[in-house]
Amino acid sequence: MKLVRYDRNGALRLGMIDGEHLVDLLDACPTGTPPAVIAAMSDMTRLIAAGEEGLKAAGAALAASRESGGGRIPLAGAKLRAPLDPSLILCSGENYWDHRDEKPEVTRKDPEFFLKTGLGVIGPGDEIIRDERVTRKLDYETELLVVIGKPGRHIPRERALEHVFGYSIMNDVTARDRQVTLRPDGSSVYNLGPGKNFDTCAPLGPSIVTRDEIPDPQALDLKTLVNGELRQSNSTAKMIWDCARLVEFFSTFVTLQPGVVISTGTPGGTAWGTDPELGGKKPMRKDVVAPKGYLQPGDVVVCEIERIGQLENRVKSA
Repeated sequence: MKLVRYDRNGALRLGMIDGEHLVDLLDACPTGTPPAVIAAMSDMTRLIAAGEEGLKAAGAALAASRESGGGRIPLAGAKLRAPLDPSLILCSGENYWDHRDEKPEVTRKDPEFFLKTGLGVIGPGDEIIRDERVTRKLDYETELLVVIGKPGRHIPRERALEHVFGYSIMNDVTARDRQVTLRPDGSSVYNLGPGKNFDTCAPLGPSIVTRDEIPDPQALDLKTLVNGELRQSNSTAKMIWDCARLVEFFSTFVTLQPGVVISTGTPGGTAWGTDPELGGKKPMRKDVVAPKGYLQPGDVVVCEIERIGQLENRVKSA
């Protein structure tokens, strides 16, 4: 299933993509659906927390819609929003070797751990604000997003994916001149709080694809295009720490709850990689276009991950 939220006359509604149509889950609910299930159909986090019962009800709504034609609208005319408002955005950076190779050297034995504010979440088609009072070095990072479905703490790696509801895309928009400072000796200081947290820093979407549709999250092509230029091209198979390991790692510290998301890092091809002022090292790959600078007003960023879709946002001046 591809689950979405969309705007209908100013109200957020839950839907499911079915070919060229969007099925409104509430409108398509069969007669006699229990009130608790109907309530779950009105909120993505509730639907996620409902687990198999929620998915079964969503499937029943889809089947009823296909039979009766009810609750269906053309997908092309729908205004999609971020598929959920995460209660917590857990992030792991430096998770692809080619991204490590394009920037100042950092050594670590465990995944990088930082948080991103839900206040920065925007959806498909929303504008990324470039505010020069925050940054003049605004960068993109396409990342696979893991959506937690079943709560757990100290989750073993071999059972980790059982706690996953589905997957989406996040653009980990970053203020590089806030994130990194170079010392005179060439070493660097990282400040992930201000570098990763500001308005519109977390575009999400376009949908949440349920786990059954992506049996192997480590076999997905990932791309970033800026104004049509291919800037990032890699596979989730190249992650240093896979999705199961990241679920295990983060559950060491906090009890993961339904609606919590884990962003899994970005591959090489960022604008940072071509910025010598911040220690960037020009990439040697020939299959992508080396950025000529950071994001500017008017730029269009498309984050694409196989089996999930495309997340597109335009950059706008504050």
